[in-house]
Amino acid sequence: MMNTIVLDKETRNKVRFISFIIPEFACAYKMDKQEAYRLLKKYGGLDYVFNNWWALHIDNPYWVVREMLDVCRHNGFRQ
Repeated sequence: MMNTIVLDKETRNKVRFISFIIPEFACAYKMDKQEAYRLLKKYGGLDYVFNNWWALHIDNPYWVVREMLDVCRHNGFRQ
């Protein structure tokens, strides 16, 4: 028998936003979702989204994706 984990509303909203923004990032920079996830994880973009999702989720996805790339570049990513 599996135990069911119930997430609070804030956690569900955070997961939804992150599940939405990673594919947006991938599409904007012409990469697959797994590649985008790895890049964001390695260069701090994912941490940035986790820590700031509440402010980011009300912004235009275009600007959020750009900010994520800026964070990655600040942390050593070079295209």
